[in-house]
Amino acid sequence: MPRTSQQRSGDFAEQRALRLLQQRGWRLLSRQWRCRWGELDLVMAKPGRLLVVEVKGRRQSGGSWSSDGLDHRKGRRISRAWACWCAAHPDWAERPVELVAALVPLPPQAGPVRWIRLLV
Repeated sequence: MPRTSQQRSGDFAEQRALRLLQQRGWRLLSRQWRCRWGELDLVMAKPGRLLVVEVKGRRQSGGSWSSDGLDHRKGRRISRAWACWCAAHPDWAERPVELVAALVPLPPQAGPVRWIRLLV
């Protein structure tokens, strides 16, 4: 089945965030990991640390980036999916984890990725 325009935009944003993190020494553990509770876009690791990344491709509007879709419901879905991921990967479950959102500008816009620390 062909990918939709929205799926291709999401793939672009995810790939860009992944490349940036790998350049900073992070190693990919899981990408688009799904369970019945939700999806984790990227799960990355450094020695002794884990990073869960929610990637959002964004078009700039009015000179600012929208963080729509990063509300408490999304946080709850990520938290539940994280619990499932830990159950499936018990060797990683006790490591410190940080949750961030990557707001990635979509073409034709250019610019840096905006990183937001999320509290769950």
